[in-house]
Amino acid sequence: MAGVTDLPLRELCVGLGAGMAVAEMLTSDPKLMTSRKSSLRRCHNAQSGLRSVQIVGNEAQQLAEAARLNADDGADIIDINMGCPAKKVCKKAAGSALLADERRVEEILKAVVAAVDVPVTLKIRTGVSPQQRNGVAIAKIAEDAGIQMLTVHGRTRADRFKGEAEYCTIAAIVDAVGIPVLANGDITTPTKALAVLEQTGAAGVMIGRAALGRPWLPGAIAQALSGALAIQPSHAERFLQMRTHLTALHDFYGDFMGIRIARKHVGWFFDAIEADLPSTFLSWKRHFNALEDTEAQQALLQTLGSHCQNNELAA
Repeated sequence: MAGVTDLPLRELCVGLGAGMAVAEMLTSDPKLMTSRKSSLRRCHNAQSGLRSVQIVGNEAQQLAEAARLNADDGADIIDINMGCPAKKVCKKAAGSALLADERRVEEILKAVVAAVDVPVTLKIRTGVSPQQRNGVAIAKIAEDAGIQMLTVHGRTRADRFKGEAEYCTIAAIVDAVGIPVLANGDITTPTKALAVLEQTGAAGVMIGRAALGRPWLPGAIAQALSGALAIQPSHAERFLQMRTHLTALHDFYGDFMGIRIARKHVGWFFDAIEADLPSTFLSWKRHFNALEDTEAQQALLQTLGSHCQNNELAA
């Protein structure tokens, strides 16, 4: 998720038990590959786990060169994005827009697989539209091209993020190919993850938007899928996780950008616990967004975390 799964978040999620955290989507446009934004998105360290670099574009040779560059830079996996429904991506005939052109999909996948020695994976949706769910055809093309693993979001390009994810097409894809398939879409709890695996027969699940503000969720789901009891952290523990994340954001981006980028991550964090906390906590999201220095941001989260801990101990 561009603008979300940066190095600090990947470190946190892997540290909390996620099996793998895919890096932010990177353009294959050579003119933008060395920009500050792209350079930050390519940052990696051992604490963020296996290095899976996701690339996006619509030109086979550009994508192949981007894959080669990232593999040479140490990527363990190259992931191709053909699932993003964002207008600014699709208007360039990239992301999920490519699903409408199966011949180009094949050309791109073969070019990227041939360009690198590391495994190449693919993220798609169930099709172009509810009337044209061609996910099975795309999956077969991917397997024939040498793709090693497929992640399928349970909506079509036309659906964007509207309505509910459907898993029937994912199940059909699982039946149609021999490579591992990960199910994605509306998986918000360990219980839901287990149900989706049962329904689809997928090899695993990928968590996206459900992890916003809940970096512990992929790890909890991984626990459940391994047969262990998935333990949800207390509110006090979540505040501690967020403070750790806040420090990492400040260190990674510096004070000016770190303060601003922290606002969206802490905002998602407050949104994720909003239903569970007293109404007096709700105004703190606006208060946090008005803070202009790193110490004040940390102090506010520390104060709120202490309140949570005291309330939970009292209960």
